[in-house]
Amino acid sequence: MLWNKKIVIGITGSIAAYKAACLCRALIKKGAEVQVVITPAGKEFITPVTLSALTQKPVVSEFFTANDGTWHSHVDLGLWADAMLIAPATAASIGKMANGIADNILITTYLSMKAPVFIAPAMDLDMYAHPSTQQNLNKLQSFGNYIIEPATGFLASALEGKGRMEEPDKIVEILENYFAHSTDLARKKILITAGPTYEKIDPVRYIGNYSSGKMGFALAEAFATRGAEVVLIAGPVKMETIHPNIRRIDVESAKEMYQSAIEEFANVDTAILCAAVADYRPKNYSENKLKREDKGDFSLELTANPDIAATLGKLKKANQLLVGFALETDNEQTNALAKLQKKNLNFIVLNSLKDEGAGFQGDTNKISIIDAQGKTTAFEMKSKKAVAEDIVDFLRNRLS
Repeated sequence: MLWNKKIVIGITGSIAAYKAACLCRALIKKGAEVQVVITPAGKEFITPVTLSALTQKPVVSEFFTANDGTWHSHVDLGLWADAMLIAPATAASIGKMANGIADNILITTYLSMKAPVFIAPAMDLDMYAHPSTQQNLNKLQSFGNYIIEPATGFLASALEGKGRMEEPDKIVEILENYFAHSTDLARKKILITAGPTYEKIDPVRYIGNYSSGKMGFALAEAFATRGAEVVLIAGPVKMETIHPNIRRIDVESAKEMYQSAIEEFANVDTAILCAAVADYRPKNYSENKLKREDKGDFSLELTANPDIAATLGKLKKANQLLVGFALETDNEQTNALAKLQKKNLNFIVLNSLKDEGAGFQGDTNKISIIDAQGKTTAFEMKSKKAVAEDIVDFLRNRLS
């Protein structure tokens, strides 16, 4: 999958820079063309001569060559590459990338990069765990970059913990998987609902739930990255979409989400109903703020919202897949299977609030996927981004 791919490898000032030599060799053996860009600090750990010998290309380390003034265009590198890999990435360089501090050619190349960027952090465990580093990594990820999690092991400080740059063979595997999957769902059209819905009581109050939208947004990015055209119907969440293949429709209430889903469903191959849609809404909406001094105790009468899953289940054609989500607290398997059958779903993704780390607002999830015959495929606890990839992999063959 790396044959003829053009890869820019960025090297920063870490002891893990020695692994970059192995990375260059492994990528070239896979058929990639490699161009190294290195920071001044990076040259203290590995020489440009070594890297140039491995890549058969001059190493780019400055904006121009001192003896003849030859300009090294970071813009051209950004247009040339199929991917950029920054390995190792120090805390300092991660901070500069996250905040646009363009004081060396590696950072300017990153800021000019049109291709996907993969970042492999390398630093001591306390530096990696520090809130500023984690905030910068989250910021970079929100820009659409891919973070290659560091490994746990023996560090240069003689301490042991999380901070070791991932091994070269694993990084190469991640790149191969990216290119293998980047177009495998091309021309497929996916509808995803995400987040909560808010049902207004008065101008300042509503009925809602704790859904953050993280799972649905991770699914949208995963499908889009692999070539699909995604329509994302999002409830009121504080999240941004990154990939240009995602068309986002923002809604607030269950009725608005229902209407948008009905309008979009006929034109898609698959609908994944990940949103936590309110089952009920206030029967009567107050145009004015309800005041305790005027009302005292009062009862809120509710009426049922339209059922998006059940309606789409009735509209579903033979060539369409409909996937639901079930967040359960008891009798999980039985309740999820009953929901699947009642609403004519093809699959249902089950998670349980009994599993610590699963459910609303968190960054992890633990799921099982159940089909119409009751067959269950279970997965381990993972980040929601990794869970999204599992769901895409599960559905890929069915979509094909």
